[in-house]
Amino acid sequence: MPWWIWLVLTIAMIASLAAGTVYAIKHGLRALHTVGKVSAQFSKRFEAMAEPVESDPDQPAVFTQPLRVAAQRYSDAHVDVIKRDNRKRNRHVRQWARWDRFNNPEVPAQE
Repeated sequence: MPWWIWLVLTIAMIASLAAGTVYAIKHGLRALHTVGKVSAQFSKRFEAMAEPVESDPDQPAVFTQPLRVAAQRYSDAHVDVIKRDNRKRNRHVRQWARWDRFNNPEVPAQE
């Protein structure tokens, strides 16, 4: 091969290495900024978790009360969970009905 082909290949290789290095550095710096933002959010949330929480001083700890008190608290909390699940289910039913009417305009509304 003539000498100028080797020169072109060498220049192309050096340019490719330089472009790859610039690309890697650019994306590495962008990743560092993203990691910095995420770590700042983590530290803010961990600091919030480390702060003492004011507990209700009127009620003693649940393990010092009769078992029926804990059972009542559990059943009240479970009722709230069931209500929340029903609200979520109703929202999903309404959304699917809206999408069905959007995709099939000839279907009458069933609400």
